[in-house]
Amino acid sequence: MKPQKKDIRALTKEQLRVFFVENGDKAFRGNQVYEWLWHKAAHSFDDMTNISKETREMLDANFVINHIEVDTMQRSNDGTIKNAIKLHDGLIVESVLIPTEKRTTACVSSQVGCSLDCKFCATARLKRMRNLNADEIYDQVVAIDKQSRLYHNHKLTNIVFMGMGEPLMNYNNVVKAIDKITSPEGLGMSAKRITLSTSGVPKMIKKMADDEVKFNLAVSLHSAIDEVRTSIMPFNKTFPLTDLKEALEYWYEKTKRKITYEYVVWQGINDRKEDIDALVQFCKYVPAKVNLIEYNPIDDGEFQQASERALNSYISNLEMNDIVVNVRRSRGKDIDAACGQLANKS
Repeated sequence: MKPQKKDIRALTKEQLRVFFVENGDKAFRGNQVYEWLWHKAAHSFDDMTNISKETREMLDANFVINHIEVDTMQRSNDGTIKNAIKLHDGLIVESVLIPTEKRTTACVSSQVGCSLDCKFCATARLKRMRNLNADEIYDQVVAIDKQSRLYHNHKLTNIVFMGMGEPLMNYNNVVKAIDKITSPEGLGMSAKRITLSTSGVPKMIKKMADDEVKFNLAVSLHSAIDEVRTSIMPFNKTFPLTDLKEALEYWYEKTKRKITYEYVVWQGINDRKEDIDALVQFCKYVPAKVNLIEYNPIDDGEFQQASERALNSYISNLEMNDIVVNVRRSRGKDIDAACGQLANKS
């Protein structure tokens, strides 16, 4: 059996430089290849036109570039694009381009399936197959940036880690991908335009604070009452709200950056006065804003969007307490590309 070739993008720039020196070439060749791999996002050694044919053949003999492919692309009536992304081992994840008048946002995945068990999310029903590598996360952003330029005439402006998977359960690869995305040697995007959305893994939120990450933090909260949150997000039993609160206080103390709470209001689940009061209280622990998100059904009818009256009650109570609140209307519902709907359906 032939030995499996190593994915060249697993090598650092220094390792590439060493590889070339050990193979009788100049160290700077490693810099050239690194630029092709990341800044120019080459999918093939043949794309590396300023490198000799012999060198490209040597690279091909030793390495592979495990790039992603957009397997299918669906365009919504509102301009949203959903991609089914085929990975090198044949597994599929989904990513979404969300356009607005002034910006385009890439919603990217971090796992095949999900490690957690939120009952209202279609992705949580898929078995977690594996974590995505840093280059697979990076490639999703490259693909969506191309689509943004092609269909919306400007480069990608924002990235949210709100696709398939729990990003903090794949922390090292997610951070490595963000490092590449924000590096001038990669895509050169500002970390301030990147938001990591987590269901709330307290020790990893503290680790992010210790690592002094520069991107933004959003928490998929949906209830500030433990019993309610556990009923819809069973892992809350392991990571209760007291632990989450402590981690978020630690985050703010270290970073001085406001947190965004993502919050869906469901009929008969979290639409009572006590639910609103609990959220208002939770928002007072650290500076935060709330995004009230329109619910997108996933077929079974257990979860129903709350009434406009319940939503307005949340808005008025939050505003009365000087908490910034935005209502997020979902995009791409007609192609199952909206929040909570990603489940590899086409």
